[in-house]
Amino acid sequence: MRVLIVEDERYLAEAVRDGLRLEAIAADIAGDGDTALELLGVNDYDIAVLDRDIPGPSGDEVARHIVASGSGVPILMLTAADRIDDKASGFGLGADDYLTKPFELRELVMRLRALHRRRAHARPPVLEGAGLRLDPFRREVFRDGRYVALTRKQFAVLEVLLAAEGGVVSAEELLERAWDQNADPLTNAVRITVSALRKRLGEPQVIATVPGVGYRIGTGADPARPGGPRE
Repeated sequence: MRVLIVEDERYLAEAVRDGLRLEAIAADIAGDGDTALELLGVNDYDIAVLDRDIPGPSGDEVARHIVASGSGVPILMLTAADRIDDKASGFGLGADDYLTKPFELRELVMRLRALHRRRAHARPPVLEGAGLRLDPFRREVFRDGRYVALTRKQFAVLEVLLAAEGGVVSAEELLERAWDQNADPLTNAVRITVSALRKRLGEPQVIATVPGVGYRIGTGADPARPGGPRE
């Protein structure tokens, strides 16, 4: 397990880090919000331990960033703010747990391990097919070992297609599962997104058009087959 400790009290942060290391939990320290955001952008953490009152972007702003990123990193708020209203606002920001100062290191370790177990059980499976590897948890896509950068909508469409395991998915189903309930059923958003997704994935094409039915994942796919949904 690797955690990020966001705490501006240096000696406390170092004491927590050293204590966690004795429990076989790797830990990095960020003394301010800017450093926390920088580390979150370059490293994969299993849990973020946030103090709310830190220099730069506050712990609350860091929490909002984690939630908005879609990374799924659990947040444990570790703070002296112990009123019930403080806790309510913390959970409202997306915190998964809340521990007030002062605290026992043993309790922190137990809470971290509980969050880690919960996250592992909730982690969606990696989807693979036709040389593609999509990790819903890390929001990453690889083709033949090469990383492919996708927009959120392209990622969502590819996830639905891979989950079908070679089965055909209609444009209507893609619209229902990758867009929200307010999407216009007459929109050409699916066609445009599939076309852009094909370009991102490169050659040879792996998204086939099934005439009059929809789309599927398959090697040697020919997007230009006549009679079906246009890409």
